[in-house]
Amino acid sequence: MIIVACLIMTNIYPVINMRTMLYESKKSEMQNQESVIASSLAPLGKLSADDVEKVMYLIGDMNLTRIIITDTSATVLYDSSDNEGNKGKYALLPEILSALEGKSSFSYEFTSEATKSRASQPIMYRGKNLGAVYIYEYSTEEAELVMALRGNLGKISIGVFVLAILLAFFLSAFLNGRLRSIVRAIKGVAAGNYGSRIDVKGNDELDELSREFNALTDRLQKTEELRQRFVSDASHELKTPLAGIRLLSDSIVQNDNIPPELLREFVVDIGQEAERLTRITEKLLELTRLDVKRQEIKNAVDVGQVINESMKMLRTLAENKDVTVGCELEDNCIIWANSDDIHQIVFNLVENAIKYNVVGGNVKVFLYMKESMVNLIIDDTGVGIPQEDLPHIFDRFYRVDKARNSDVGGSGLGLSIVKDTVEKHGGSVEAFRREVGGTRFMVSFPCYKEDDHA
Repeated sequence: MIIVACLIMTNIYPVINMRTMLYESKKSEMQNQESVIASSLAPLGKLSADDVEKVMYLIGDMNLTRIIITDTSATVLYDSSDNEGNKGKYALLPEILSALEGKSSFSYEFTSEATKSRASQPIMYRGKNLGAVYIYEYSTEEAELVMALRGNLGKISIGVFVLAILLAFFLSAFLNGRLRSIVRAIKGVAAGNYGSRIDVKGNDELDELSREFNALTDRLQKTEELRQRFVSDASHELKTPLAGIRLLSDSIVQNDNIPPELLREFVVDIGQEAERLTRITEKLLELTRLDVKRQEIKNAVDVGQVINESMKMLRTLAENKDVTVGCELEDNCIIWANSDDIHQIVFNLVENAIKYNVVGGNVKVFLYMKESMVNLIIDDTGVGIPQEDLPHIFDRFYRVDKARNSDVGGSGLGLSIVKDTVEKHGGSVEAFRREVGGTRFMVSFPCYKEDDHA
């Protein structure tokens, strides 16, 4: 419809504009011609047929179809189309009557066959009206010119319309094809196929949309892979203690004469497996809480104070493991955080350093400020973490030594919780192998600035 409207305007406007130009040109030309005739007759003072004919003979016909000269009574003194037959008769044409009243006039008529132009003007001499000049022109050339223009515009418009329709058809088919590929990819993702991708071949808006869609599906695919792995790992971790509980309980039920000492041992084992199951469940709930990213109340937290409180709780574990724990804490290491989260970070890292240490080993905790960052370092003298395992130790359920972790009750979730909690507060955590043996964990938080949290 837009194309059709534009083509109609393209056909109408040039023709109208050309007719307007012809009208203005013809009006100016004929007014000049009649002014020349009137100026030539005015010096006569009084018009007579013979005098007018002599003057008009000198002027010529000026390529006009008809020229009529009348006196003040509208009597024809000169008629270029029929000098003898109309002389002495009255010419009661509206244009002549208007000129005898002292008014000039001009009219223009256009048809598909010809143009008809009429003009009249009074013959004035010293403020006195001597008569009227009437000129008329009949031309087929101007009409032919306008009609030829109209015909050419029509042919061009038809060609443009056909070309536009073909172009619109191919463009529509091209765009629809690309849109269908996008829709198919979207439906594929909606159906659970996160591997759906769209081919990107250019740099227009649809290609930009395709790139964003591919980036989104990449993230969805990674998220789905993590979810599936998480469910698989969680199921595996929960299945192990449950299987132990089931095995021990079946042993008790199937043995009617079980000795009291063995029964007690089985019950203790069941309790330990239940405790292990509880720990795993609590850590899964903690990870869920971190994933949801709930809005929590934060305040200025003195990290050194949190470390001292955590050390009190871990003192018994360190004594039982025969591990010495020492702290070197700088004062006024304050961050903007949730104190319970910071306690959990410190507790998990120091607990691991104690659990996986050697008998008679050491754990050192350092806290200091450097370049607007609060840095927490936990060094241990344990067996350390193999270099190939370092990139994965913060993954959920990842354990360096499954057998050793089972002995100490590890679930592979503690370090993942530490990493998520640290990042939630805008910090970072890294693990390194120490050259002298053991492992170093380094946690960094932005320092608390009162102006930022006023």
